[in-house]
Amino acid sequence: MSGSTTVEGTLENIVFSSEDGSWSVVRLDVAGESGPITAVGNLQGVSPGETLRLTGAWENDRRFGRQFRVGSYLSIQPSTLLGIERYLGSGLIPGIGPRMAERLVKQFGLGTLDVIESHPERLAQVRGIGPKRRAEIRRAWVEQRELKDLMVFLQSHGVSTNYALKIHKRYGEGAMGQVRRDPYRLARDIHGIGFLSADKIASSLGIPSDAPARVQAGVLHALDQASGEGHVFLPRHDLIDRAAKLLTLGRELPEEAVESLAREREVHLQPLPRSLGEGQAVYPAPMWIAETEVTERLHRLLDRPARRVDLAVDKALDWFEAREGFELAPEQRRAVSLGLTEKVLVITGGPGTGKTTLVRAVVEILLRKHVKVLLAAPTGRAAKRLSEATGAEARTIHRLLEFNPVTQSFERNAERTLAADLVVLDEVSMLDLPLAQRFLRAVPDGGRLILVGDVDQLPSVGPGRVLSDLIRSGVLPVVRLTTIFRQARRSRIVRNAHRINQGEMPHLETETTSDFFFIPRTDPEQALDTVCHLVAERIPRSFGFRPMEDIQVLTPMNRGSLGTDRLNAVLKERLNPPRAGVAEIARGSRAFRAGDKVMQIRNNYDLGVFNGDIGWIESIDPQEREVVCRFDGQRIVHELGSLDELVPAYACSIHKSQGSEYPCVVLPFHSQHWVMLQRNLLYTALTRARKLVVIVGELRALAKAVRSGETGMRWSLLAERLATLRSS
Repeated sequence: MSGSTTVEGTLENIVFSSEDGSWSVVRLDVAGESGPITAVGNLQGVSPGETLRLTGAWENDRRFGRQFRVGSYLSIQPSTLLGIERYLGSGLIPGIGPRMAERLVKQFGLGTLDVIESHPERLAQVRGIGPKRRAEIRRAWVEQRELKDLMVFLQSHGVSTNYALKIHKRYGEGAMGQVRRDPYRLARDIHGIGFLSADKIASSLGIPSDAPARVQAGVLHALDQASGEGHVFLPRHDLIDRAAKLLTLGRELPEEAVESLAREREVHLQPLPRSLGEGQAVYPAPMWIAETEVTERLHRLLDRPARRVDLAVDKALDWFEAREGFELAPEQRRAVSLGLTEKVLVITGGPGTGKTTLVRAVVEILLRKHVKVLLAAPTGRAAKRLSEATGAEARTIHRLLEFNPVTQSFERNAERTLAADLVVLDEVSMLDLPLAQRFLRAVPDGGRLILVGDVDQLPSVGPGRVLSDLIRSGVLPVVRLTTIFRQARRSRIVRNAHRINQGEMPHLETETTSDFFFIPRTDPEQALDTVCHLVAERIPRSFGFRPMEDIQVLTPMNRGSLGTDRLNAVLKERLNPPRAGVAEIARGSRAFRAGDKVMQIRNNYDLGVFNGDIGWIESIDPQEREVVCRFDGQRIVHELGSLDELVPAYACSIHKSQGSEYPCVVLPFHSQHWVMLQRNLLYTALTRARKLVVIVGELRALAKAVRSGETGMRWSLLAERLATLRSS
């Protein structure tokens, strides 16, 4: 930094610290200044009471006045009694609060930090510190020191210090050595550190651009990006093109890297079927294992006999009809018959076609015959709906398979299969290939399986197109439900969803008794204002829906004035504005506030909360840097390091809404979303609503989505594998 100067002082307090550590605002006591100065910049990891030596430059901000912009900093242990006491009492070391810090300083004076560092056995002289607490303090002190060193290292190499916590947690004491030896491991092991960040560290360490480790990491990164797009593999020529562009190298080195990775079994090569062209498919090893294992497990299930059930199917169907007080349609009777007799069955159909009725019929009939039935769905909300519809317990796949957060594995697997004669899995359109692999491992060979889902919805967020491939293979018996039953026909939501799915425009006539409204708005800002007014005032007043609990805004994109980012910011200020005494905590561009509606965006098996779960912030403890949330009645405590797993959920993307249902959906649908406007996106959004849909936007955007029936393809060979193995 040109014209830089240095200031040194004691950190008084942290006013603000961003999520990625790139921006902090602190107050610093500096000798010679009339009062505390304001310093801004990258100061992630500092603690009140700490002595800091800052290098940077003074500036006069038009809004905030005189402040010191930090270019770099050096942490110096405090050297005064007050500084040491504030430093230790800041929450830096678990087990030492303000009162304990006062006792320590009273006992050891200026030598307090040296005692903790070099003579921890002397801590026993302080009241309240026994052997266990002494060990905890010592361990936390060592970890904090290593963490500081790691932060300085990352900062010196231009990488956000926010990742230091995750790196240290992943690698432990050897974190620094691991990063130095192979920075590209970070891209594989640490969520949020991609190839580009690892490449920046590697470059600063002097690793050449054509180093084999770099080229291989680039190839794996290209495959990982493809998995994020839903692909199970990439054609080799496509992969090489992507890797060469990423690495800014020619094609020769990525070609060599693919061969090396194949020899090391990190990727798997397979000839492409003639129908897909010439060349090879390049799989990440886990994806190849998953696809082949799913194929083998399904064939094994089909080939092994099921437990015999003494059942007269026609009589059982008559019993169910008498119990429910209505007659099943011929299409439904046939489907239930197959559900009672087939080893594996796929049931697909749109809203109002009776999928739930069929599942309930099969479950009730078999339970009466004392058949052991297990029900599951990919998400907590979908499992709850399945329980309500069938009257039987349903669990998430992760709970069904007994996920162990300590070992990061499922307790139910091929060695310890599910204790069930029939397993029913709902919302299979959400099932990606890796989860399908783990689920099928746990289904016993002698068990039967019913897979239920709407194949016309958006495919899974993760790689694969499992439901579509199972149907397309022609190997499994499939029931396609097409008839909309009388009760469902009264819903304009259901009728319009089916019209859209058939490539027809929805009926947009406005009726006071309708459950489907379209409000035209061409100007994006006017559309935004309309959405906010609908959620906060008009819909609650007219229909009695609660803004936070019952109404969900869904949108095709994250960016733009009608994307999730802007919608969440505006809706938050309307529905949960700042109030005196209401705590907040900042993470990057996000500021969380007690009362906020939030969504979990990654599976956290330790906490037992999963991607797509929606909850509310119950309380915030800024001192402990903890956020307490409620997800379906479950109390979840997020620490600072895991807050990047939460996002505001006043509005969410349509993709993130899969598997969920809401009483009311408000859908901004505008030409601003042009690149995302697909038929299955609009169809999925509409089918999330139970009682009311309000679309705000442009007619041409709706028309574009309805016309766009072809969605982006996903590279997968599951259907071909199933068909080939069955015919052999």
